[in-house]
Amino acid sequence: MAEVLALVISFIVLISLLLTVVYQLMCLADLEFDYTNPYDSSSRINRVILPEFIAQAALCLFYLLTAHWLMSLLSSPYLFYNLRLYTRREHLVDVTEIFNTLHWEKKQRLFKLAYLIFLLFASIFWMIMSILTEDD
Repeated sequence: MAEVLALVISFIVLISLLLTVVYQLMCLADLEFDYTNPYDSSSRINRVILPEFIAQAALCLFYLLTAHWLMSLLSSPYLFYNLRLYTRREHLVDVTEIFNTLHWEKKQRLFKLAYLIFLLFASIFWMIMSILTEDD
C-alpha cells in the first residue's frame, strides 16, 4: 500500500508540473497574440519557474528515497536540464528579448510538456502494475 501511496503522490506532483508548464505556454501564447504586454507575460512566467524547478527536483529525490529507480532515472534528464539552465542563468525570461526568443521559449515548453506527459504515463503504468501485483 505504501508503494501505491508513493505513486499517487508522484502523480499529483506530475500533474502540478504539467499545469505550470501549460500556464507558461498560455502566457507565451497571450504575448504572441498581443493580449498582454511583455513585462506582464515575463513576470508571470518568471514567478512560476523556480517553483517548477524545485518541484521537479523534489520529485526526483522522492523517487530515489522511495526506491523507484526507473522513474528516478527517467526524470533525471529533465532535472539535469533544469539545473543546467539555472547554473547558466538562462532560466528566467528576459523582458527585453522576449519577442526575439518567443519561438525558442515555446518550443522549450512544448518539449517539457511532452516529457512530463511521458513521465505521467509511466507513473500511471507503474501505479497500475503495483496495484495488480499487490492483489496477488
